[in-house]
Amino acid sequence: MVSRVFCAVPFGFNGVLVEVETDLRRGLPGFQIVGMGNKAIEESKERIRSAINNSDLDFPKNKITTNLAPAELPKDGAYYDLPIAISILIANKQLSSSKIADTLFVGELSLDGSLRPVRGIINIAEFAKENNFKKMFLPQQNYEQASLIDGLKIIPISSLKELFKYLNDEIKTTKHDFTQYINESINHNKENILDNVFGQDFAKRALTISAAGRHNILFFGPPGSGKTMLAKTMPSLLPKLSKREIIETTKLYSLSGQTPKDIITSRPFRSPHHTSSRTSIIGGGSKPKPGEISLAHNGVLFLDEIPEYPRSTLEALRQPLEDSTINISRTKETAIYPANFILIATMNPCPCGYYGDPKKECTCSTTQILNYNKKISGPLLDRIDLIINLNKVPTNKLIKHETKTSIQHNKAKNKIKTALKMQFNRYKSNNKYNNLLKSADILEVSNLSNEAKNLLDNASEKLDLSTRVYFKMIRIARTIADLEESKNIETHHISEALQYRQNILNSF
Repeated sequence: MVSRVFCAVPFGFNGVLVEVETDLRRGLPGFQIVGMGNKAIEESKERIRSAINNSDLDFPKNKITTNLAPAELPKDGAYYDLPIAISILIANKQLSSSKIADTLFVGELSLDGSLRPVRGIINIAEFAKENNFKKMFLPQQNYEQASLIDGLKIIPISSLKELFKYLNDEIKTTKHDFTQYINESINHNKENILDNVFGQDFAKRALTISAAGRHNILFFGPPGSGKTMLAKTMPSLLPKLSKREIIETTKLYSLSGQTPKDIITSRPFRSPHHTSSRTSIIGGGSKPKPGEISLAHNGVLFLDEIPEYPRSTLEALRQPLEDSTINISRTKETAIYPANFILIATMNPCPCGYYGDPKKECTCSTTQILNYNKKISGPLLDRIDLIINLNKVPTNKLIKHETKTSIQHNKAKNKIKTALKMQFNRYKSNNKYNNLLKSADILEVSNLSNEAKNLLDNASEKLDLSTRVYFKMIRIARTIADLEESKNIETHHISEALQYRQNILNSF
């Protein structure tokens, strides 16, 4: 008798169906798994054998052949443990195949028959729903993440024995803990608000524009000028994650293996160290996984002292900054992950940090300064919307209030909320922002006045702006107009946008 059980596994940012077939034949006892499985699949045989025996069930004393189809798809991981065990029990007539119609199984088995969580469960649940499966059995620890997907009956189980009893109608429901596995580790410090950054009003305005239109921003200035503090206020300026964004973000964290059971409810703020490898930041590996740029999806990627990062890593950011996705190609697999994040970068004017400082002398040579700034290429700078020069705040202006307030921060948040509402109404979508506005559509939807266009054209000639930067100025001006609830882009909006496009070296 040949039994068939359906399973699904993550494949890139989506899922793929795997059919588990088991055949029992008379002959010397043996257990073989075919279908291009790796070492993890080979080792699953002993887990499955022990799990069935320790669940008070009979492991067949026959020749067992299990096939994982399609055979040309490389198989990896412990996703197949549970479906293989179920297919063996059906082939051995301990379970009826009629009980598993339109049902998907996934889970890793322990030796005692209990189930362990697997990563990428949201991918699997989405696939099950899209392919008209009615039910899905999964480990109890994966239940909370999978429950984000509506329209699918999700049944969490704690052990193979419990599932066996449920399928044989020996118990009506499975017992499981409904405790919410909400991830609070990414919650942001309430001290990171604009009011706690003294001075730097120009930079705060730029940060507000960045949050309102999802524009990338670069802060550069001497040490202690508040670059990092400003960057850390960004997550608290952004609105809460929507249901769609929660699913996307949680999905990426689950795929990476960082949170197999948590639901991500806060805006990501990823800050990889400059010694991080290119693969860890961009994503990839022999078995492609999301990198830091994908884990920052719907949030912020913060690169502190950006010239310290390897040039190859920075150049690899160009495509995701343009397309909001990253395409990772390997010999056996190609994966596409979303990477729609706000890039916030900081840098010093020179290696010692004091080039142009009126009080402290710079110890760097001209060659060192030029080489330091050349680490950021022109094409990468073209993809950064706002470039802000920060100076040190005078010490007599550092402490102005006896009590802390959040007036400035709340005012900025209200303006951002208004600007986002205008964008959602304009684009008839709650996930499209001004930074994603395509060049072909800019003149149609930006409402650029003739005077504003003439000003931008003249400035473009004098400043020698590239075509990409030219359109970025319109996008930024559109965001500034949205913050003022203006339907049209006027000359003062263009003028302000141009202020945020500074040359790094000439600014000191």
